[in-house]
Amino acid sequence: QVQLVESGGGLVQPGGSLRLSCAASGSIFRLNVMAWYRQAPGKERELVARHTSVGTTNYADSVKGRFTISRDNAKNTVYLQMNSLKPEDTAVYYCMYSNIPGGVNYWGKGTLVTVSS
Repeated sequence: QVQLVESGGGLVQPGGSLRLSCAASGSIFRLNVMAWYRQAPGKERELVARHTSVGTTNYADSVKGRFTISRDNAKNTVYLQMNSLKPEDTAVYYCMYSNIPGGVNYWGKGTLVTVSS
């Protein structure tokens, strides 16, 4: 079992920045992937960015150049720095953890990000 605790959501004006954090604990494998997904009202959950424990990163096209995912393997923590936020970034952001290969996906409870003036 893996537990995920997210923090850092909130209300921000368009063009502003927020940093999300997600700390994992429990049965952490050396090879794993941590990621951020988001779900806006009335839409399906979508991948925002992912970061493997060996350094591979991927981003959704909609956030490239604005968001940066990073992680501290010693702390089993992943971060999402979100800059130049837009109203369409408003969503509940979920942290995900999975062992590699083929592990179960564990999810955090989510943190709400609202971009509005």
